[in-house]
Amino acid sequence: MTHLRVLLVDDHLVVRLGLRALLESEPHIAIMGEAGTAADAVQLASQLQPDLVLMDIRLPDRSGISACQEIRQRWPQIQVIMLTSYADEELVLEAISAGAAGYVLKDLDAGELLRAIHAVAQGDALLDPSITQKVLARVRRAEHESQVAAFRALSERERQILMLVADGKTNAEIANELILSEKTVGNHVSAILSKLGVTNRIEAATYAVRHHLERHVSRRSSS
Repeated sequence: MTHLRVLLVDDHLVVRLGLRALLESEPHIAIMGEAGTAADAVQLASQLQPDLVLMDIRLPDRSGISACQEIRQRWPQIQVIMLTSYADEELVLEAISAGAAGYVLKDLDAGELLRAIHAVAQGDALLDPSITQKVLARVRRAEHESQVAAFRALSERERQILMLVADGKTNAEIANELILSEKTVGNHVSAILSKLGVTNRIEAATYAVRHHLERHVSRRSSS
């Protein structure tokens, strides 16, 4: 079986020694080198071309996330696992954006760390279970905020009309349902197109579906 070539990056020698001792006990893992700074990590990644970098987030010269981003941009075949003491969803999202394939806490046991390394080596992404729910909650909040912002410029009436446009209704049908004049509906539709920056009803309907307008609109027929 081919050895998994690993680069260890942590500014604490004792941590690196512990990781080396653990990983060298695995017959299919080979430690290619060690680094204590982000600059050394990038340099060794260039020289050694490891399969995987086990990287601390807090490094003395710059963050491990920044080093991860540089490594992933320059050598996308190299996978990176962020190893940290911080269960911080903001850092997790930054690490994922930087291209990290894994984010695990330093207090996990040896077996869990080895499973994480092998999972990432096989192409899987992995988050420490203790922070997965935090990250998912953060992502859901961001998605909700994005959806709300997508229709912030529209009044409640305009959102109702856009919902009916997305349902494929004509101005006359919308006017009948909302007890409005057809001219008033036409004016609302023109305002909606302008506020959303789209040019026609089809684009407006597509925008409404893409941003889940149904979650943010009342279908009441009265004004």
